[in-house]
Amino acid sequence: MASRTFGSDNHAGVHPAVLAAIEAANAGDAVAYGEDEITKAALARLCTAAGARDGYLVFNGTGANVLALSLLLRPYEAVICAESSHLNVDECGAPERVLGCKLLPVPTPDGKLTPELVGTRLTGLGDEHRAQPRVLQIAQATELGTCYSLGELRELRDFSRAHGLLLYLDGARIANAAAFLGCSLADIAGYTDVLSFGGTKNGALGVEAVLVVTEGRGAGARYQRKQLMQLASKARFLAAQIGALLDDDLWLSSARHANAMARRLASGLAPLAGIRLAYPVESNGVFTGIRRDVAEQLLREWSVQVWSELPQDRCVVRWMTAFNTTEADVDELVTAAATAAAGPG
Repeated sequence: MASRTFGSDNHAGVHPAVLAAIEAANAGDAVAYGEDEITKAALARLCTAAGARDGYLVFNGTGANVLALSLLLRPYEAVICAESSHLNVDECGAPERVLGCKLLPVPTPDGKLTPELVGTRLTGLGDEHRAQPRVLQIAQATELGTCYSLGELRELRDFSRAHGLLLYLDGARIANAAAFLGCSLADIAGYTDVLSFGGTKNGALGVEAVLVVTEGRGAGARYQRKQLMQLASKARFLAAQIGALLDDDLWLSSARHANAMARRLASGLAPLAGIRLAYPVESNGVFTGIRRDVAEQLLREWSVQVWSELPQDRCVVRWMTAFNTTEADVDELVTAAATAAAGPG
């Protein structure tokens, strides 16, 4: 059995620096519900890095998405999102059930929305029988491993402003996007109204942050977080993880490493017979079209994810790298893929 899995960056363990920070935070008592000094300091540092006005720690990505949207929506309003978005596919209907909002998914070729695609959902405005589009939700990096350029973010921001939309960015893998673009967290955040900062997929034990960029959008956030069951009593243990990720830009160096391992994996897979990249490799995800029998052979010994089905007995396989993926791990997987691909089709 391989020492590492490539099914998800959620499979990775916790970065040793994060574990050490949690242990250090365990010394003595501290005031609860985020009033402790560790939480105040970590949030101040994160808000400074992002150019955000306020920040709120939550337990997981679903909680971050729902809390963020709660700051931007009324129940009769709708969210325009990519059809492939985590919000639409992998939240088990949480935004709809909890907030009462409607999602307006848009098919995309690569996981990224454009002003033209968003425009197809701007219908029924002012019609009391129709949910009213209010929020544009994007992911950076997207669920297909692609990244919006800063220019594309600017276009979406400007389009949103012109059409009365607010922009929420799901940043579960924002570190990987910043690493790919060679930009700061603030460079990305500056085009949003609210965004999330992901920790769990980047070496944390379990913490995300909701960051409010636009003035006034954080009103009531502390009450919304409590109602949505995302307020930690022992918040210092969430904050300690954020602090560790910020120390020496660990959040960014870990993402750079994961991205580099994804590029190495893509380079190794590209020459193999019958394997083709499905999307550009711009973060820590590699998506390939592959024969179904090859995928099934790999699945016997490796953790990879069959993402979608293709015609002619083929499928798209997702391979994910993480902060702890090594070159040896990648090379071992490429060798296994080469052996499987060389078999009879």
